[in-house]
Amino acid sequence: MDESEFKPAPMPSKDDSGRAVRRIAEAAHRLNAAIEQAVHGGISVELVRVSRCHDGSGAWGDQMVPVVRETQKP
Repeated sequence: MDESEFKPAPMPSKDDSGRAVRRIAEAAHRLNAAIEQAVHGGISVELVRVSRCHDGSGAWGDQMVPVVRETQKP
């Protein structure tokens, strides 16, 4: 396996917050792999924050959308 490949971080926590962090880490890993695949296919990808989710007690999270642009071929 290439050293530049993304690898999921092991997070053995069994509580709700631990599972939430693991789900985010796994989703980010899959997203990074998909972005890398798109880039190697000639597509530029930028993630842009479109909103921020708040829980009312100090926790927040950025919500993202991809901006995708196909590279012009000569």
